[in-house]
Amino acid sequence: MPLQKTLLALDELDSAYVNGESVKQLFVQYPQVSVEVLTVQGEKGSTDFVKIIIPGTNGKLSGGQAPTMGIVGRLGGIGARPTRIGLVSDADGAVAAVAAGLKLADMQTKGDSLKGDVIVTTHICPDAPTLPHEPVDFMDSPVDILQMNEHEVLPEMEAILSIDTTKGNRVINHKGIAISPTVKEGYILRVSDDLLRIMEMTTGQLPVTFPITTQDITPYGNDLYHINSILQPAVATHAPVVGVAVTAQSAVPGCGTGASHEVDIASAVRLVVETAKEFTNGTCSFYNVEEYNLITRLYGSMKVLQTPGIQAAPSA
Repeated sequence: MPLQKTLLALDELDSAYVNGESVKQLFVQYPQVSVEVLTVQGEKGSTDFVKIIIPGTNGKLSGGQAPTMGIVGRLGGIGARPTRIGLVSDADGAVAAVAAGLKLADMQTKGDSLKGDVIVTTHICPDAPTLPHEPVDFMDSPVDILQMNEHEVLPEMEAILSIDTTKGNRVINHKGIAISPTVKEGYILRVSDDLLRIMEMTTGQLPVTFPITTQDITPYGNDLYHINSILQPAVATHAPVVGVAVTAQSAVPGCGTGASHEVDIASAVRLVVETAKEFTNGTCSFYNVEEYNLITRLYGSMKVLQTPGIQAAPSA
């Protein structure tokens, strides 16, 4: 069950001693699954990037044709030690990604392999810095966003679900999960009907979406306000990206502890696992291809929004 895998991931990550190798050990009982760990040093410390590959029965890794799904657990850090003790709210993306990997790996041992490959990426840092932000403080990261995208957004991913805690705002007033419109190459497209259907099915409730702006899909570092980093993977790929937000009714700081709700995280896990099943089977689309082709013919490329933008020339 997704909840059991969520509890397992929460228990493992809620530690001052956890690292990428700790996560790798969770998968030793799944011989078909490969896990890679890479420690990267940044200006504010180090973090362990984790890549979990669950091969499909007809996936590209084995020479097949089924599409490859990407699941990115996006966050600054899972802890803010020594400033804060314990798992922070920002950790939900990593917890959900690891739990989704565990669920898909366990399914294989029970005869339920997906057709396509699934690649899960995230990073593990129990002592990340914090960052001032309105209306509540964010978690910062020991590495910059370019390094995150380099190690978490891979060219093999043909569609990406980016899971992130999205509680530090006043525009989502719902406790649970919410999904974003699809973002592709600088365009904010309409919300996928297939993902709405899957969300209705997995939550048993009406689907919840959240608004995003043009600023949110531009790269960090351009001095524009971003709701958070949930859609930063979209600046580093041609693939369609959808944000899966773990949300709250009130504004909760990313560096707040005791704010991770296992049932909400499990809802995100259930959504991404079911989406992975359908996407790799060819029964779920993140966007309408014909409509995307039309909008690009009418209005041209918006890939400039995936770049730092036009820098103003210095004054004489």
